[in-house]
Amino acid sequence: MGAAKSAPVQRGALDRYFKLQENGTTVRKELLAGLTTFLALAYIVPTNSGILGDAGMPRDAVVIATCVSAFFATLVMGLYANFPFALAPGMGLNAYLAYTVVGRMGVPWQTALGAVFLSGVLFLLLSVSTLRERMINAVPLPLKHAIAAGIGLFLAFIGLMNAGIVVANPATLVAMGDFGTRSTLLATIGLFITVALLVRRVRGAILLGIIVTTVIGIPLGVTTAPERLLSWPSLSTWAPVLGQLDIGGALNLGITTVIFALFFFDLFDSAGTFIGLADKAGYLDEQGNLPRVGKAFVSDSIGTMAGAVFGTSTVTTFMESSAGMAEGGRTGLTAVTVAALFLLAPFFTPVIAIIPAAATAPALILVGVMMVTSLGKIPWDDIRVAIPGFLGMIVMPLTSSIANGIYASIIAYSFITVVTGKAREAGLIIHLLAALFIVKFILVGE
Repeated sequence: MGAAKSAPVQRGALDRYFKLQENGTTVRKELLAGLTTFLALAYIVPTNSGILGDAGMPRDAVVIATCVSAFFATLVMGLYANFPFALAPGMGLNAYLAYTVVGRMGVPWQTALGAVFLSGVLFLLLSVSTLRERMINAVPLPLKHAIAAGIGLFLAFIGLMNAGIVVANPATLVAMGDFGTRSTLLATIGLFITVALLVRRVRGAILLGIIVTTVIGIPLGVTTAPERLLSWPSLSTWAPVLGQLDIGGALNLGITTVIFALFFFDLFDSAGTFIGLADKAGYLDEQGNLPRVGKAFVSDSIGTMAGAVFGTSTVTTFMESSAGMAEGGRTGLTAVTVAALFLLAPFFTPVIAIIPAAATAPALILVGVMMVTSLGKIPWDDIRVAIPGFLGMIVMPLTSSIANGIYASIIAYSFITVVTGKAREAGLIIHLLAALFIVKFILVGE
C-alpha cells in the first residue's frame, strides 16, 4: 500500500495576500523589519515639523500631519504595491519648500502646499501612463547596480555625519570628528555593539543596536528618559494645516518653476531609491527590470497628493527602508507594519523624541555597507559603463541627492554612447532623459 499523500500546508490570510512564502519571508520577519524601518525613520517626525515650522506652519500640527501622511502613503505602498518601502515627507524637499519657496520667494505656505499637490498630480499622470516605468527600465543594469551602491555610500555618509565621526570643515569640506564628544562616543559604542550583533548573526541585530544604544545614551547624558510614555493628540491640534493647501493660488501665481522643481526632484529621487532597494533585495529580473514598479510609482504619487492635503511637504520613498530589508523584510507586510507604527506615533512622541541621531547612525552606516556590495556586479573593465557608474555613485553622497547621481550617470552614459558610435544601443529614452536633465539644470538648477 503506497504512502499516503501529505496534506497541503495551510497558508494564512497574510501569507496569501502578501505572498510571504514566494518571497522567502515570514510574518515574524516582516514585523521585525517594519519596526526596524520605523525606528530608523522616527527622526522624520521632529525634524520635518522643525523645518516646516520655520516656514510659519504650526509645529504641533505638522507633527500629526507628518505621521498621518507617512501612515497613509506607506499603507498604500504595502497593500497596493506589496513592497517593503516606507514613505514620509522627504528631507531636502521640505527644506526647499520652507527656505526657498516660502522663505526666499515669499510664497505663502498654503500656496506652496498647493504646488506640492499639483506636482503629485503630474507624478500620478506620468505613473499611470507607464512612461515612468519605461524610463526606469531603460537604465542599463550596471548603472542600476551603481545607483544601489551610491545609495549605500550616501546612507553611510549620513550615518557618519549624524554620529559626529565625520564633521564639516571649511578648509577640507569634511574632517574627522571629536570622539571625546558624548554623542560621538555613544555612536561609536553603538557601532561596535551593532557590528558584534551582526557578525554573530543575532536576529534583529540592527533593531537591538538602536534600542541598546538609546538606553546607553541616557546615563551618558546624550538623551534623557521620557517624562511620560503617552501624549494625546487631538483633531484641533491638526486643524491649522489640515486641508489648508491653496491649489488655486498656486495656479494663479504661476509658480510653474516651483511645481516643476518639486515634480522633477521627487520623480528621480524616488526612482533612484526604488532601483537601489530593488537591486539589493533581488527584485530585478534578468533584464534588470523591476516588476510592479508602476504600482510603486502610483503609491508614491498618491502619497504626495495626500500629504499636501494632510498638511506637509512632498512625501517620498525613503532609502532608510533598507534598514528593515536588512532584517529580512521583503513584502508589503513590512510597509503595513511601518504604517501602523506611524499612525500610533503621535501618541508616543515622548518616547520617539528620546531616540538620538547617535543611536540610528550605526544602523545607517552598516546598511550602507550592505548596499555597497552591489559594486561587485559592475563590469569595471568596461569603461563605457564604469565612468557613468562611478559618477552616479560618487555624486550622490557628495551632493546629498540621489536624483543628482542619476542625472550625472545618465548624461555621462548618453554622451559616451554617442561619441563611441553606440547611440542606438542606449536607446532613445536614455538620450531624451539626458537632454531633459541638461535643460533642467539650465532652467531650474539643483
